Amino acid sequence: MSPAPKPSSPCTKVCVLDAASGLCLGCGRTRDEIATWGAMPEAERRVVMAGLGTRMRAAGLMPLEEPLTS
Repeated sequence: MSPAPKPSSPCTKVCVLDAASGLCLGCGRTRDEIATWGAMPEAERRVVMAGLGTRMRAAGLMPLEEPLTS
């Protein structure tokens, strides 16, 4: 039996939360999203990831890298 696929993640390994917005400067997720990411269904993770760029731009932040999807 093959191992379960690794959950998709926008993590860029730049784990610093912006004090003003509460968003991670590397990926744009909130502290709560980061904490619960592994337990989220894949469909919910993909919905969150689809909005991260817009969320970061709205907060005046720019994504540092493209999110990792595998």
